[in-house]
Amino acid sequence: MTDVLILGGTGWLSGAIARRWVDAGASVTCLARGARPAPPGAELVVADRADPGAYAEVADRDWDEVVEISSIPDHVAAAVEALGDRAAHATYVSSVSVYASNVEVGTDESAPLSEPAAPGTPEDEYDYSRAKAAAEASVRSALGERAAIVRPGLIVGPGDPTDRFGYWVGRFALAGGEPVLVPTARGAMAQVIDVDDLAGFIVACGEDGWHGTANAVGDSVRLGEMLALARETAGHTGALVEADEDWLTAQGVEPWTGPRSLPLWLPPGMPGFMTRSNEAYLAAGGRLRSIRNTLKRALWAERARGLDRERLAGMTRADELALLAALSV
Repeated sequence: MTDVLILGGTGWLSGAIARRWVDAGASVTCLARGARPAPPGAELVVADRADPGAYAEVADRDWDEVVEISSIPDHVAAAVEALGDRAAHATYVSSVSVYASNVEVGTDESAPLSEPAAPGTPEDEYDYSRAKAAAEASVRSALGERAAIVRPGLIVGPGDPTDRFGYWVGRFALAGGEPVLVPTARGAMAQVIDVDDLAGFIVACGEDGWHGTANAVGDSVRLGEMLALARETAGHTGALVEADEDWLTAQGVEPWTGPRSLPLWLPPGMPGFMTRSNEAYLAAGGRLRSIRNTLKRALWAERARGLDRERLAGMTRADELALLAALSV
């Protein structure tokens, strides 16, 4: 039986990874703070990774696979120091945000990374890109060719705690035959990875002992095309009302994420962010389900959670209707 240690294992992505490993017949241990249970079939070891002895209970045995997802460099560095010699293979889940620039379109894994964050940087001062760069460096230094570095883009699908991707299919369903506010999307791109495709790839990396680096991203498509698919999936029959960037910004509408935002709409100056190459991911056996399939699953989850619920990302329907009224004046 394969012995797998997941540093985490109780959150959205790490939980999906843990479940996939359990389904594959592995003996799975999740090391986490214990705020949430481990998935059925996995053992939970409760530890605070900020504590010096956090890995004492898991560092005295060998592991066929260790999965790390943290973006806190000091936690990652401590983990590889404690577990590096005990791991036959490790997979680190980084991010496409690790790259130094989002300007060039279609770049692959050889693009320059951000300057790694300095050791001991306080958590409230972390720059996410630099933190991921520092964490990657620790993993490479300790494990070399025993490590896979996986750089996901925007992770989507049922259970998404960010509320970003599901906003659109949920909003179209909520609006029904009424209008929906959308950003002017000429030239804007979108690129996502389904959480289950990503989890499957990460498990395969461990099963196969794959080493290397891969952008775990889907195919890049026009944002307008993705919104059209979301609209079709939801059965929306109302009008699409476009507003340009200047008008939305003047109304206090934010891009990408957060309250009073239009998710997936990117601020200017980032044409490369949603256009990363996925050739290495596909060559390594990564799978991509259709966006339509992911949208259908996301719509099911949105309905289950409530289409008009309070969200972490997106507009309330009341705010959206007020903006639509302002546009019509």
